[in-house]
Amino acid sequence: MVLRASIRILGIDPGLQLTGYGVIDFSPAKSRLVDAGVIRLEARQSIALRLVELERELTQIIAEHAPEVIAVEELYAHYAHPRTAILMGHARGVILLCAQRAGIEIVALAANRIKQSVTGHGHASKVQVQRAVQVIFGLKAIPEPPDVADALAVALCCGRMRQTQP
Repeated sequence: MVLRASIRILGIDPGLQLTGYGVIDFSPAKSRLVDAGVIRLEARQSIALRLVELERELTQIIAEHAPEVIAVEELYAHYAHPRTAILMGHARGVILLCAQRAGIEIVALAANRIKQSVTGHGHASKVQVQRAVQVIFGLKAIPEPPDVADALAVALCCGRMRQTQP
């Protein structure tokens, strides 16, 4: 079995106002940040219009960066905020649709697994994730907004997980 030097991963932190994305070339030796940012969706628009915009923007990012894998956070529903999970599910559905249409492998990861992978603690705070991502990629400042760091953490976790699988 021949191991490739790197794999391009698009990590996504779904949201209906801000969807974070991070594109990395993952390598066990040293991963390289290719691009990262947020897709900003207008909160005053209907959910349907925001989903159309999310699909348009994400399709463009996929076409530009040609990832081999798209990693996305699994849904987590807290009993106190079930509406949040439902709304996130809409955005996540669009993300899965875009990946499937493009014929790209999809990897879903639990939030605590992502945090564990980059910080060593499954219940790390957003700031801890931001600082870990800053250190890993040698950034001058922490990634802002936190959705960017979360997306990069998703991509890193995916790469690390694939590295350990046979």
